[in-house]
Amino acid sequence: MLDPAEGYTGYTAYDYLEAGKDYHTFEYAEQIGRVPAYAGLDLSDAEKERTTTLLREETVISLHDHVQVFPKKMDEVKDSIRYGREPTGYAGLARSGLTAVFDNGMDGTCCISSEAGWKYQDVLFDLGVRMADLAHQDYVIKGETLKDIQYAKENGKIAHVFALEASTMIENEVDRLDVLYGFGVRQMGIAYSEANMLGSGLKERGDGGLTYFGERAVARMNKLGIAIDISHSGDRTCVDTIKASTKPVFITHAGARGLWPTNRMKTDETIIECAKRGGVIGIEAAPHTTLSPNHPLHSLDSVMDHFQYCVDLVGLEHVSFGPDTLFGDHVGLHDAFAGNLSLGQAHGGVTFDKVPYVDGVENPAEEFYNIIGWLVKHNYSDDEIRAVVGGNTLRVLEEVWV
Repeated sequence: MLDPAEGYTGYTAYDYLEAGKDYHTFEYAEQIGRVPAYAGLDLSDAEKERTTTLLREETVISLHDHVQVFPKKMDEVKDSIRYGREPTGYAGLARSGLTAVFDNGMDGTCCISSEAGWKYQDVLFDLGVRMADLAHQDYVIKGETLKDIQYAKENGKIAHVFALEASTMIENEVDRLDVLYGFGVRQMGIAYSEANMLGSGLKERGDGGLTYFGERAVARMNKLGIAIDISHSGDRTCVDTIKASTKPVFITHAGARGLWPTNRMKTDETIIECAKRGGVIGIEAAPHTTLSPNHPLHSLDSVMDHFQYCVDLVGLEHVSFGPDTLFGDHVGLHDAFAGNLSLGQAHGGVTFDKVPYVDGVENPAEEFYNIIGWLVKHNYSDDEIRAVVGGNTLRVLEEVWV
């Protein structure tokens, strides 16, 4: 983890409003130091210096994270989300070293008007409120183009790219994609575990593949310049989407089913088809996802086992990182929203020991220092590290963001 960035002035979410009067307040989790610092790298002084230099000087992009701060008491999490004003973790981001982050919000649990989430009006409210907050500070900027990412890099800022994990909220109205693009959304998933009008999610007993409407939606995303994500889609729907898209597709946050056999991980076929068409897989680190036989207690080591598996499978140029972390108790969040997130069906199939947090990849502030440190420790070259922490993603965005 780095020292706070020089451009960060100490702004906290919704500082422009009066807490307790203009919005409901909660006691939020610590963005720094919530859990003990990762001690598993054992870097030499030279390795630490190289890690820090790479993190500061290279373009580092998280393909998938949630940069909100969650309540310290997780029994308050549903109330905090219901009020529709989730805070961005500026202090943590200021120590992350990130150049850009694809922030996927929490719209599957955006229960402002409905316990089920994914409601169009709730998603627009969530996006609009968080954009209003971003507009009242200038360290984290709204990222909508490659020029925004370049500007962030050159000026010591972070480009915040709004993304959505599913297209469920568009229902059967393809023009809603244009509205969401207008709001700043630049990446969208097809389905989140449950089937929708576009295709099947990974929890379903049967996968009907990409629907005719899904093909229309994919075509519109291609025309708009919305990057497509298939992380939570069913196997057939994944491959159909890759083949239907005229642009490369992302698997923004997943791992390899060949290493850990659950629906949440991707088959070799899906990863290979994604790579064949120029796409990239971002390696996931959310609790109890990217486990491995060699490291069954979820940690940085098990995450990197999936990284190495995918590199061996499709080549380093098609692998990146979408850690899928947040500020707060991620395990507690999963427990609170197990039904919304379809965790039983998505992660079932193998037994594992539960951990309180993923050691080494616990939140957006620490994740890339430890990822780069691991790559340094394992003798990856600067060019290889540069590719997997940002270059591969930029290559795809150059083709997708029209």
